[in-house]
Amino acid sequence: MYAASSSVSVPTRTHRPQVGGGPYLDPTHGGRARRAAPGLGPQPVSGRLDLSGPQGAQLRTALASVHRICPEFNPVQVLRRSGRSVLLVGTTGRSSAVAKCLLDHSPAWAERFRQEIGAYRAFVRHRPPVRVPRLIAADPDNCTLVVERMPGRVAALQRYPTEPPPRADIRAALGAICRINAWRPPAGRFEAPIDYAARLARYHELGLLTDRDMGDLQKLLHGLAHAPGRQGRGQFCHGDAQLNNVLLSPAGAALVDWDHAGWYLPGYDLATLWTALGEAPAERRHIAAQAQAGGPVARDAFLVNLMLVLTREIRTYETAVHRTMTDPAPVPPGAVSAGEEQRLLLRRLHDDCALARRAVRAAVGTR
Repeated sequence: MYAASSSVSVPTRTHRPQVGGGPYLDPTHGGRARRAAPGLGPQPVSGRLDLSGPQGAQLRTALASVHRICPEFNPVQVLRRSGRSVLLVGTTGRSSAVAKCLLDHSPAWAERFRQEIGAYRAFVRHRPPVRVPRLIAADPDNCTLVVERMPGRVAALQRYPTEPPPRADIRAALGAICRINAWRPPAGRFEAPIDYAARLARYHELGLLTDRDMGDLQKLLHGLAHAPGRQGRGQFCHGDAQLNNVLLSPAGAALVDWDHAGWYLPGYDLATLWTALGEAPAERRHIAAQAQAGGPVARDAFLVNLMLVLTREIRTYETAVHRTMTDPAPVPPGAVSAGEEQRLLLRRLHDDCALARRAVRAAVGTR
């Protein structure tokens, strides 16, 4: 009999020490850690509030957008700036707040920003079963958002921690994620961010999935579509359940960064968290067992999600490795280059995908 819980569990790996000890890097930020999320507590901010020069003009425009919807916002420092958005920490009265402004108003990014605003607005009337930042002000037309800055420490600073986080931190994050997954917000408040069939077809066309992968996943999707009741159809998910989107404090775990929230096949958040915990095999086994405890339907949904998430990450990091190779950055003596760290992560993602592929084939064989 197919053992669902063990099929996507990895054996304990020998830790590969890295010269320089740097984290796996976010491919979208040129070798820096993944962006900070609204609500970070005592984490150091990334820069001072400098309004001079061309970037200062961009920052002044963002501040004008914030003050139109929240005149009392007093900016203190830049928390994060990228080509797409800027994040400012400041105060509103006696409270600490975070303002987020979109800089890249292309249709895809603007729509994603509006989805995040929609999530925070929905939380005003329909409080989720976990702590989330309180909405202060929002302007979906100009893609500007102001929320409270929540206290707490981030569960992990990197998207892919090289050292396993404390077990208690992972379990606290997992508990918050599972409470969100069990929540049923009112109909019409959230949409389904992913068209599974279309997304898998796209990855197949790009050569990221083989013909057999596509056939196996289509069989699982077909079975899920005909599953009785709601079991194989929809589960409310955060959509980006990484540890760096979880804040931990004595009051409990809080989730931030809700721009991917919506209805997914069951187990999407758990597949995302499983993917990030390559250095914590025992916690992976626990997550896999929990995700598939609902029987064959829950198992199939988790495996489809796992293949989708891993394939997306492989595509992202393959692009990053290629970009780093064509435009390498200077590396200090004794340090590990961004490209090398990305290649190490990419190798691990390919190993995980092979593991998930075998589990998918075993699942199809039991149908």
